Amino acid sequence: MGGSFTGPAGATNAARKAAFSRGSLFPGRSPEGPETATMDDGAQRRRARIMKGFRPHTPRFLRAHAHTVWRDLAWTSLPFLVFFSVLVVLVVWLVDPAPPRSITISAGTRDSSFMLYAQEYRKILARNGVKLNVLESDGSVQNLARLLDPKQKVDLALVQGGVADGRDTSSLMSLGSVSYVPMIVFYRGRGMTQLSDLDGKRIAIGREGSGTRMLALSLLEANGIMPGGDTTLLPLDGLDAATALVSNQVDAALLSGDSTTRAMMLRMLGIPGISVMNFAEASAYTRRFPYLDELDLPPGVLDLRRRLPPETVHLISPTVELVARSNLHPAISDLLIEAAQEVHGMAGLLQTAGQFPNPTVHEYRISEDATRYYKSGKSFLYRTLPFWLATVIDRLLLLLLPLAVLLFPTLRLIPALFSWRVRSRIYRYYGLLIRIEREAMRVASAEERGKLLMELDKIEASLNTLRMPLAYADGFYVLREHVRFVRERLEGVRERVHAHE
Repeated sequence: MGGSFTGPAGATNAARKAAFSRGSLFPGRSPEGPETATMDDGAQRRRARIMKGFRPHTPRFLRAHAHTVWRDLAWTSLPFLVFFSVLVVLVVWLVDPAPPRSITISAGTRDSSFMLYAQEYRKILARNGVKLNVLESDGSVQNLARLLDPKQKVDLALVQGGVADGRDTSSLMSLGSVSYVPMIVFYRGRGMTQLSDLDGKRIAIGREGSGTRMLALSLLEANGIMPGGDTTLLPLDGLDAATALVSNQVDAALLSGDSTTRAMMLRMLGIPGISVMNFAEASAYTRRFPYLDELDLPPGVLDLRRRLPPETVHLISPTVELVARSNLHPAISDLLIEAAQEVHGMAGLLQTAGQFPNPTVHEYRISEDATRYYKSGKSFLYRTLPFWLATVIDRLLLLLLPLAVLLFPTLRLIPALFSWRVRSRIYRYYGLLIRIEREAMRVASAEERGKLLMELDKIEASLNTLRMPLAYADGFYVLREHVRFVRERLEGVRERVHAHE
């Protein structure tokens, strides 16, 4: 330290400050007066290095105390952090689970419209990373049976109205109606407007287990025609029923669904002696059977040149509903309705553009998620973000309110627990001091008092290693004063005992 100054690298801070004030550290500056030359770049860099040495450093004891504070704060907050983490996991995965990557729909026979609809749904859902498994079925009756059977791994199905047949469907919900499936009655002759006119005749009502058959039986029963009576009910549908009517094997055929295409109706109306029944009492049917709607075929809608039909034909029609189990995930519900809008939203022979899907209630309650979607559409997150990212953010947002209710009281509790944790280090020493002081009042021998003084020495040695946040230093020093107070009492008593001896 007593050596001469040889440069910034070997100088103490004091020497460097003195040299800096004299200007001797920089070659472009005169030590006696104002600057006579401009510093070059090298001098500026040397000055910057020297100035680094003048920057104040945080004292080591302050860094140690800061470390103590952060450690205590971490240990105080850790239980709450773990609790909230577990709570978030439970809520996310149990209360609001992630949407499934794969769902299953029960559709229809291989070439049916139900199967075509399901295949289109599958393509649309695949864009969002959801796999739709499509199961073949015999039609609406089997589709509904699968949904009601908890052993069947089916999430949703296409179901025609009128097949519930009084069964409990409270466990199911509808995502909306997606299309009409009109009941069209072709018969031999002219002028019939009521199903009761078919009493005693041969009628093709659809194959066993089909939705067409169930609906036909309900409508005929309402008109007094029962199985086993004078009327012959044959299990024929589609092309088989139409062929039987043309060949005079049956007197009437009740056709529905895929059998009521424009091509089929034109073919049947083009055969002499075959007519289509005009349901003059269509409004009455819709009142008696809530799942039915009234439809009109205006003149010429099938063929304008030949004006087919020649006059307005009143029809009755159930709707096809997209029915799901009540545990269907809301995000999947939105995707399915979006797919249905794309598949069924176009104008057609029996519907206007945008008419389907719709949330009209028929046999099944409309789900809350579907009602919300039809009212307000996709949420902002699902409109702007990829599907799976939107689902994650949406579920996290649902947690904010309940977590905030718990979080604010917790944030107020953490400082109190932190204070208790720090002060508890001091309070435990007071227990030892009280015990030593009480024993000092009880014991009389110098040897016993010497042992108590040794315990005080241990306490002081422990205090020397105790780290406390600076905000609680007052309690720490008060404790040291109390230790000294107890020591003085012990030493005073020991001196009096020695003097007495």
